[in-house]
Amino acid sequence: MTDGTDEGERTGADDGTDEEGLTYAGTGVDIDASEAATAALVGAAGEFEGEFAGLVEIGEGYLALATDGVGTKLLVAGAVEDYSTVGIDCIAMNVNDLVAQGVEPVAFVDYLAVEEPDEAVAEAVGEGLRRGAERAGVALVGGETAVMPEVVRGLDIAGACAGLAPADGLFPGEAQPGDVLVGWPSSGIHSNGLTLAREAVTREHDYADPFPPAPERTIAAELLEPTRIYTDLLEPLRAHDARAAAHVTGGGWTNLARMGPHRYEIETPFDPQPVFEFVQREGGVSDREMHRTFNMGTGFVAAVDPADADALVDATAGGRPVGTVRSFDGNEEDAAEGVVAVRGLEL
Repeated sequence: MTDGTDEGERTGADDGTDEEGLTYAGTGVDIDASEAATAALVGAAGEFEGEFAGLVEIGEGYLALATDGVGTKLLVAGAVEDYSTVGIDCIAMNVNDLVAQGVEPVAFVDYLAVEEPDEAVAEAVGEGLRRGAERAGVALVGGETAVMPEVVRGLDIAGACAGLAPADGLFPGEAQPGDVLVGWPSSGIHSNGLTLAREAVTREHDYADPFPPAPERTIAAELLEPTRIYTDLLEPLRAHDARAAAHVTGGGWTNLARMGPHRYEIETPFDPQPVFEFVQREGGVSDREMHRTFNMGTGFVAAVDPADADALVDATAGGRPVGTVRSFDGNEEDAAEGVVAVRGLEL
């Protein structure tokens, strides 16, 4: 990794770079602009309850709904004509958001939009959806395939997932100063930041080229590694009184700020997989930009009381403490949102 001194801000260049290298905004995905547009949509439609998923109170419990897609990972799949895993990604992106609320995913519907129908592609996508649903323990209950040659180039896939939770099953939703942050590793790049990653790796390479850290695999195979599904964490998180949780997706580590207006200090994150170092090197991407865009090896984080942390780690596969929740210092006292720092690098 680089020394983290570059702040990842653009200098007016129109080629997707700043003085140090590529930025997510420069490659076409401006997170701040995206969040502003989302806020405008929500403001017009009306506020809803929930951070990672919308909640509707039903009787003594809640119905939760989440929707998400696979993004430009589909362009990698299309380039090498391998859509076998994007269905898993589609399931994962939705169910993981429900788990972050304390909700059990129950049913899933997909939406496949194509430029033209292709049986082989549809079969590969469907097989991935089936495998993802099996891993997540959800039922595939329907979907829609839209053929829109005037709207779509290639294909797009998204989905929506419904889940249920008793009132006492939802996480409270806000971390507390002193809480331990327990993390679980990602499987790789997951399904966020692919616009930046694609721009970086294709500067000097093709997707079919060997992946330098592991030449037995291609670059495409590394980018297409399916998103990890975290539904196995739900019961242990409930049993050990998780206060809040974050699915580390779009926005990278800044997702932790959704757990409340505190300072989230990450001292011992999981080591990033080689794909992140490859993307950073090929694109000259700053440390700050990498952590604001990608999961960097840690895909899910929960805040728990220190007294519960060891038991939670013991009850799950691969989890361990990665940091601590702190109170704001000095002028940060009135901050409306949380601040995240990874190994001292403030995001």
